[in-house]
Amino acid sequence: MTTTRTEAARRRLPRAGVVLSTLPALLLVLATVTGPWLAPHAIDAPLTAPYAEPGGGAPLGGDQLGRDVLTRLLAGGRELVITSLLVAVLVTATAAVLGTVSALRPGIGRVIDRAADVLMLLPSVLGILLIALSWPDGGRLALIAAAYVMGTPYAVRLVAAAAAPIVASGYIEAATAGGERLWYLVVREVLPNLRATLLALFGLRFVAAVYVVATAGFLQVGPQPPAADWALMIRENAGGILLNPWAVLAPSIAIGLLAMSVNLAAAALVPLGGRKAVTAL
Repeated sequence: MTTTRTEAARRRLPRAGVVLSTLPALLLVLATVTGPWLAPHAIDAPLTAPYAEPGGGAPLGGDQLGRDVLTRLLAGGRELVITSLLVAVLVTATAAVLGTVSALRPGIGRVIDRAADVLMLLPSVLGILLIALSWPDGGRLALIAAAYVMGTPYAVRLVAAAAAPIVASGYIEAATAGGERLWYLVVREVLPNLRATLLALFGLRFVAAVYVVATAGFLQVGPQPPAADWALMIRENAGGILLNPWAVLAPSIAIGLLAMSVNLAAAALVPLGGRKAVTAL
């Protein structure tokens, strides 16, 4: 009886750790998605003097135009979260397919590797500018395209490296010799064994997408004033950081917490048996 209780307690401990690791990310994502409805004021309504200190109806003070920093902080994260999640899903899915195909078919893999090499040579900021500025009308789709193009080559390389030992195993060779088709090998044989790698990769790609989208917003490629956007808030209020530091610190902290919490949540969801396989990521 004592042994059974001990084993049950040991099983509960990892579950509690997973809950504690994923809860901050869930709460933060929920807060950013619902933030526009929780904002106490209109995002473009001046309430204070420019760069006013916290107080009164503005707990975080005012920005360069006297708008409530808290209101703009609550309203400025939803598009960033949705965009980053979409990019992370697209990049991880694309890398899962292309990386596995590269490992299974070396001839195709060499072509994919060469294409990835070309894209990896492009500096991130330059790639963002080239894609976003050449996209018709720019906007959110341009940011998604830029983050997707810049993030996919690295992800494909990681998945291909993780898939190579699996492809070399006996049961994959037996399935290939048995005449199984490529898509069957990818979907039924290889990808189920890459769940740990793909979860860790998703967390990394989300963080990278946050970085790309935030960088684009800081460069004013994408959201334009007077839109409420965390990266845009940092750029707009940098000149008054000594007058009201919260106008810059609040969105900066929000971006950092978002990236770290989602990455920790993705790492916590990796199965215990697969964590050694993703340490190289």
